[in-house]
Amino acid sequence: MAKSYEEINARIARGEAVVLTADEVSRMAAEASPAEIARKVDVVTTATFGAMCSSGCFINFGHTSPPLRMESITLNGVPLFGGVAAVDAYIGATEVSPDDPSYGGAHLIEALVRGDELLLKARGKGTDCYPRREIETWIRKDLVNEITMVSPRNAYQNYAAATNTTDKVLHTYMGSLLPRKGNVNYSTSGQLSPLLNDPYLRTIGVGTRVFLAGAQGFVSWRGTQFNTEKPRNDRGIPESNAATLMLTGDVKQMSADYLRAAYYEKYGVTLYIGIGIPIPVLDEDMAAAVSVRDRDIPALICDYGTEGHPAIARTNYEALRSGFVEIAGKKTRTAPLSSLKKAREIAQALKAQVASGVFPLAAPVQALPERSAVSSLPVRERSR
Repeated sequence: MAKSYEEINARIARGEAVVLTADEVSRMAAEASPAEIARKVDVVTTATFGAMCSSGCFINFGHTSPPLRMESITLNGVPLFGGVAAVDAYIGATEVSPDDPSYGGAHLIEALVRGDELLLKARGKGTDCYPRREIETWIRKDLVNEITMVSPRNAYQNYAAATNTTDKVLHTYMGSLLPRKGNVNYSTSGQLSPLLNDPYLRTIGVGTRVFLAGAQGFVSWRGTQFNTEKPRNDRGIPESNAATLMLTGDVKQMSADYLRAAYYEKYGVTLYIGIGIPIPVLDEDMAAAVSVRDRDIPALICDYGTEGHPAIARTNYEALRSGFVEIAGKKTRTAPLSSLKKAREIAQALKAQVASGVFPLAAPVQALPERSAVSSLPVRERSR
């Protein structure tokens, strides 16, 4: 029996909707069929909390008197991109301070969310309409106009695990990888992960409302490196990096409980973001999709010690979460870079918001692409 968004929202308004987390539905699926789940469950909440380097915020500082066209801008010593307009800038999460490579844009964003004061320094050449040439002042989130998160690539649909076959430690965006396959790191919340519970993105598209670091945000476009061409298993789940989301939300409404800056040794700064997406159980196919379990989710183990990071083994998230996997006969310890505990907390918080009616569901206004591949940048000399 199919259900519509309108029917599900009406059940929520009457206090009759059954809202479960993806973990709860996965346990339910051990005894219930997709038809039974479709009949009993209206919404499933999903979540992830992990490092999302491709993140950042637009900030509008407001005009000074006399006005200044800000062309060279720093906050707490971290450079911002000022090529937008006179007092607009973009804070890139991975931009770092020239004086301290362990401090960067992610720390600025977390500080703004917390309400901390930050030192703004800006310079401009001076023009007839913007005669001021420099400013040094302190700002915080309630003293500026807007701070809007616009993250080009969040919430990856699966991601390869990483190991290292060389004889030295490698410091990467997948953490520190020990020599000779000494460890395997992975970074997805498995059966809780949003895009793994809707592998063909039937209910997730442009306009989908999302839980974004404690605020209500939206999918604003497909994320960069959006790739639907990866091999899939019989449940439609890609075995490695596939679809991504571009997300937008109001930083002033976010909570530092769900957004944290981090530094990966000898790699750089990144931003941990908590994301949750409610998935309406429209029919049996969606019920089957949200019933996914860790053992159903494939994962490639890739060698970061070899150019191109080739896959050297295949596993699944049940094995990764067990603490050990086997690679060519060697038992190797595994560790998550994302926080399952935090993802579960987000899924529960979103469940309460949906059930209470403060987080309304809506169909996407535009679907994300069914077919999209990723190209590599050719390295070549300039033509003469």
